[in-house]
Amino acid sequence: MTAIRSETSPASSPPAMDRRAPRQVRRVSYALAAIATLSLVYLLRHTSPSCFHASHPLELTLSLAPFPRTSCDAASRRVVPPDRRLAKLRASPRWRRRTAALSASVFPTLRGLGLLAAPSRVLCLAAGAGHAVDALRAAGVRDVTGTDLVEFPPLVRRADPHRFPFSTAAFDLVFSDDPSAICGALFPSRLAAEAERAVRRGGGIALVVDREIETAAVAALFKRSRVVDVKDVILDGSQVRLLILQSNGTTSVLH
Repeated sequence: MTAIRSETSPASSPPAMDRRAPRQVRRVSYALAAIATLSLVYLLRHTSPSCFHASHPLELTLSLAPFPRTSCDAASRRVVPPDRRLAKLRASPRWRRRTAALSASVFPTLRGLGLLAAPSRVLCLAAGAGHAVDALRAAGVRDVTGTDLVEFPPLVRRADPHRFPFSTAAFDLVFSDDPSAICGALFPSRLAAEAERAVRRGGGIALVVDREIETAAVAALFKRSRVVDVKDVILDGSQVRLLILQSNGTTSVLH
């Protein structure tokens, strides 16, 4: 019996090499992780100088260049100051058409209703690149604030349309020339409530909406405003509908 035990005991215990294998694997893993970490730190701290140029300060905004194919292309794209970029946009035919359409079809109606004047404080929603902001300033309105989910300096600042960073009754008019401003919002009723909070009592809310959208459904979102005018206008060659409300604490009813 003793002989049998002595013969089987070496076979039942693993060889010494098998016991050392997991230890060697762990050491190799630690070494590879350390090499990868050092390589990443080196790449982050030693960016290729060819990707950046001293003549292009980092605080400037990127120009409207084609989509980059490499990381160096993205970093070395030509940049222009916001004012120069705005000058380019103003010179474009689309910008001019938009400004002319707003000045001819929208602003006179708002002035006629007493909702827009030179001293008016205007908040532009979904302002995009700032067409409406620039058109309002060109029309003589001095205090115009443009907001959107993405800032576009110098005309548009970033702001959450469901929670404006403005005090109550801070504006005389809330305006948007983007048909998707209210209908494309994540929470349209919340945006409507914020617009009513931001505009003073007796102030106006003017929104451009698609003609396919039922105007009564949009007006119903504004619980403390009444509809004062609805008219069809042409912007960028497309016919849209201008919905104008006045904040007066009453429930909006569209006939």
